[in-house]
Parts: sequence; C-alpha cells; structure tokens
Amino acid sequence: MNTPTGRDQLTDQITGPGHAAAPTGRLIDQLADRLAAAGDLTRPEWRQAMHAAPRHLFTPARAWCVPDGPGVAHTIDRAADPRGWWDGAYADAAIITQIADGDADPATGQGPWTSSLSAPGAVMTFLELLAPRPGDRVLEIGTGTGWTAALLSARLGDDRVTSVEVDPAVAEQAAANLRAAGFTPTLLTGEGADGAPDGAPYDRVHVTCGVTTVPYAWVRQTRPGGVLVFPWMPEFAGGHKARLTVTGDGRAIGRFHGSASYMMLRAQRGPQLQVPDEPAGVPGVEESMTLLDPRTVVGDSYGADVAIAGMLPDVMGAERSTRPHDDGSDGEGGEGRWCLILADTAGTSWACCRHRPGAREHLVHQAGPRRLWDEVADAYLRWVGWGSPGRNRFGMTITATGQQVWRDDPTNTITAT
Repeated sequence: MNTPTGRDQLTDQITGPGHAAAPTGRLIDQLADRLAAAGDLTRPEWRQAMHAAPRHLFTPARAWCVPDGPGVAHTIDRAADPRGWWDGAYADAAIITQIADGDADPATGQGPWTSSLSAPGAVMTFLELLAPRPGDRVLEIGTGTGWTAALLSARLGDDRVTSVEVDPAVAEQAAANLRAAGFTPTLLTGEGADGAPDGAPYDRVHVTCGVTTVPYAWVRQTRPGGVLVFPWMPEFAGGHKARLTVTGDGRAIGRFHGSASYMMLRAQRGPQLQVPDEPAGVPGVEESMTLLDPRTVVGDSYGADVAIAGMLPDVMGAERSTRPHDDGSDGEGGEGRWCLILADTAGTSWACCRHRPGAREHLVHQAGPRRLWDEVADAYLRWVGWGSPGRNRFGMTITATGQQVWRDDPTNTITAT
C-alpha cells in the first residue's frame, strides 16, 4: 500500500477528538482565514503557498508552542497528544524547535530559545512586506525548519530561492523537511551575515532572525532596486520590521513597518543586560529623583522606542517588574516594583529608574562614567519636542560605513545631542 507523503498529505484525514475527518486543507484555510481577519494575510498567492507547503510538515514531533497573543505556552507531542499537536501546527503560534543551540529539550521551553518555526502571522506579514514578483530571486537568511523557504519556493520556484542556515543540525533537519514536502531550493550551511555571494545579485533578501547592525554584505548582494526585509532588533526596547530598497550608489534606504520579536542572528548575540537587583548601597552608585515617569518613556509610543534607539544605539534598555510579597512587604505599597533598567554595551555604566506608585518623584540609581537615565530621558524628551512622531515617520539608511536612523527624510538623521 502506498503511503502519502509531502504535498499528497493535503488530503490526509486528521483523527482524534475535535478533528474527526478534518482534511488538512480545511485546517490551512481556517488558519489563513484567521490571519486574513487579523490583517496579516491579504494576498491570495500566499494562501495558495500555505496549501502547497503545509505547516505540519515542518513541525517537529515534540516542541514548545508559544501562542502569538492570548494563550499559555505549552508542550506539543504528536505521539502523546495528537490533537494538541495538530492544534499547535495550525495555530498562530511560534513553535520552539531548539533550545540552547541544541543542548536542551525544546519541548520543555526551559532555557534560551535558539531556533523556531515562526508564528504564521509574523511569517505572512514579513512575506507580504517582501513582496516578491514572479521570477524574482530571493536570498533567505535563516532557514530554520524550512517552512518559509518552502513558501517562497511554492510562490517563485525552487530555482529562485537560496537559504542560508548557520546551525548544521538545524540545516540538516530543514533539508529533510523540504525534501519530504517536495521542495528543493538551494540550501547552504554557513554564516548568514556573509550572505551567499556566489548567487548574487538577488532581487529580494528575506531575513528570519533579528539584527542590530545590518551586515553590508546583504546590501552588496542585492541588485539596485532590490529589497531587504528584516527584523531590526536595537539594543533599546523592542524590535521593528524594516523594509529597505537598494539604491544605485550602494546604499539601502527604507522605513519601519510594525513590531517584530525574533531570535538574534548568532553573530550578533550581544551581552545580557545586567543591573543589580538592589542598586541602593552598591559602591559608586549615584542616587537621585526624577519627575519623569519611567513607564512613560517605554510605553508612550513605538516612535519613542525608535528615536531613543537611533540616538543612543549602544544603550540597552528593558523593563523589570516584581510581584509584591504575600505580606505586601515590597516597599511599594503592596503593588510590586517596576523599573526601567539600562546599561551600555561596553559594560561601563548602568542605571535603574524605579516607578514609585502615587509618589511625586521616581527613584533613580546610576553608576559608571555615563548617566544613562539622564541620556535616555533627554532623548525621550527630545522626541516629545519633535511632536511625538510615530514609528512610520522613521527610517534607516545602510552604507558601507554603517547605518543611521532618520526622521521623515533620509537627510534628517538623528543623533545624540
């Protein structure tokens, strides 16, 4: 008896409670309908590609499922819970497929996440931003499970897609997944920051990992008028979708188009943001007060995030919160603590600004040669002085010598004062 494989599995019957006799194609359409309702999927070509490259063929038997939105992260296990596994495969959820570069069990979710099958909504928004045309040649940085390479191959043809993966074990599994699904794009194992120069020039470069600094090799390997799409993950706050077009003089220029949260390109894994849990009393710490609520700095607008990251590219920033103790003994009226913590990438300075509920002023601790809270506060207030422009008014230019963030026009670059 012949066993259906690859694209033939579109007509497989999924059995189990809640999925009795439900064709895979129906699950794909249901997922596509949800993505369309959310505004993540607008082009019928990508719905067709989802049918040609069913996501379950790229979902491992055991993994950690992280919903992109409401829901609780959980293990999916095809053998132990087939229904839950199928639900995860066709949910708008990221599937964590590797932890600690392969040194831990991904189904536990415990440890640093280092590779995944990205959530379909995130994948589709990036592919629609990429907007490849028939005949375009695409370079993908970060093969992962191979699903995005399969979607691109379904849309453009195997011979138009080149995908680079740095991790040999991930690359090997992706190749197996793609073969099982019936796709044969060009697969390379190597450093993604180097691109794939032998196949250049490309019409589109699609990056599936976060970058803080865009490797110029990607610009150099893209033809004039070609497009780069990537998750820009600056040191400060969250990430942003970026779409840049390559000019005739070796630059890439474009704007930001929404939020993004991706695992970093391995060559750009940076230092961890480390600030003492109890900064008061640490030698060399300067204590002061501020009228500016630190929650406003990080919660006012994504435009503020971009502006601060552009003005202070070497300053890391993140939120830190703690729950109150059972007896309410947290020093914050039983509401827990919320802090904005900051550090520079050189490791010379750090700061912590603690929100004090109901208080007139908020507590600041700073250490090192720089006063990072003062710098971030000044950058935020400078953004306010511009009229609090939104993220869509900011963009980025990449040249052979570096990158710059600008406001409204590429000639209007923003820098620290």
